[in-house]
Amino acid sequence: MALVKAKELKRRFELDGPKATYAHLREALEQGHLKPEDFSLRDLAEQFCGRDWVRLLDPRSDSVHLLEDSFDGVDVTAFRNITGELISQKILEGFRHETFVVSRLVQTIRTRLDGEKIPGVPSLGDYAEEIPPGMPYPTYGFGEDYIETPPTTKHGFIVPVTREAIFFDRTHLVLQRASEVGQALGLNKEKRIIDTVIGAVNTFKWKGTTYNTYLTSGPWVNWATNNPLNSYSNADKAEALLAKMVDPATGEPVLVEATTVLIPPSLRHAAAKVFQALELRHTDGSVLTVMENPFRDQYRVVVSRQLLRRIEASGVPNAEAQGWWFLGDFSKAFAYMENWPITVTQAPRGSEAEFTHDILIRFKASERGTPAVLNPRYVIKNTP
Repeated sequence: MALVKAKELKRRFELDGPKATYAHLREALEQGHLKPEDFSLRDLAEQFCGRDWVRLLDPRSDSVHLLEDSFDGVDVTAFRNITGELISQKILEGFRHETFVVSRLVQTIRTRLDGEKIPGVPSLGDYAEEIPPGMPYPTYGFGEDYIETPPTTKHGFIVPVTREAIFFDRTHLVLQRASEVGQALGLNKEKRIIDTVIGAVNTFKWKGTTYNTYLTSGPWVNWATNNPLNSYSNADKAEALLAKMVDPATGEPVLVEATTVLIPPSLRHAAAKVFQALELRHTDGSVLTVMENPFRDQYRVVVSRQLLRRIEASGVPNAEAQGWWFLGDFSKAFAYMENWPITVTQAPRGSEAEFTHDILIRFKASERGTPAVLNPRYVIKNTP
């Protein structure tokens, strides 16, 4: 099957040219019509570089022209670029692993700055000035309200493709390493975002002053203590805190609508009972009251496998950490300030590693950014 895929790609390369072929391959990989596992590094090398070129990868060969492009049938550039598409796809798959759910809850803000000062727009509350005929409209612009986001950080790895990986056709091993690199970068990003979401790392800097993300008193109250998730009254308590949230400039309620409940796996059944049950039953003495569950389908329940571990890593005992849960609009409360997304670049040919380590192709995967708190008033932390 792999040889057939390589032949088909070579035929398309000859008919459509390199640019169209690379674009077609990238689109097919992104849409899932093709998988990196459908190809063999050795078969691709034989199709684009020739079998003689592949045989010369054997260290026992005495040829001094091992990697020259001047041999008939050799197209090392095409082979390198196609290999790059396959490895890039595996890195992206690992980076976007389905278990990294919290990374998808927060919004991504692209920035060219290493830490940013974001001006706020002052709220007018319910004030709307009456304008007499012929008089100018009042101006509504930026005020002294602003937040500062933390400096961004860069993370990355290098994925090598050795002479042996091609000659012995260790395609699976190369793709596995690429996937592991993507997962490592994605997991690192997920952990940093979770640490910000749970308040283990407090980076909220408002008008020059740094605050804890979650407060039980002060400019806002978004931490409900003694609030385990074991009945609908707990959800009521969290919603009540959101309802009390006010704009610091006007004293008017903040227009916040909770959309998501974030929980560790230990609360999966409790969340189903509170947020998915068809009806609620309450007994007062001998009187049984049955009512429709007002919370049913109101919130999206997101279960994070990493959430419990990050809470424990912040110093919270396991028994207590299992009861933490969060309710709110995470996309308005938090953001990932991104200088550049996960990006895969290919090293130029003729590097020292090619001669000293038999590394024929190298790919560098990197991303740069940092989690930031935009407005803590949009999320309620609940602890037992």
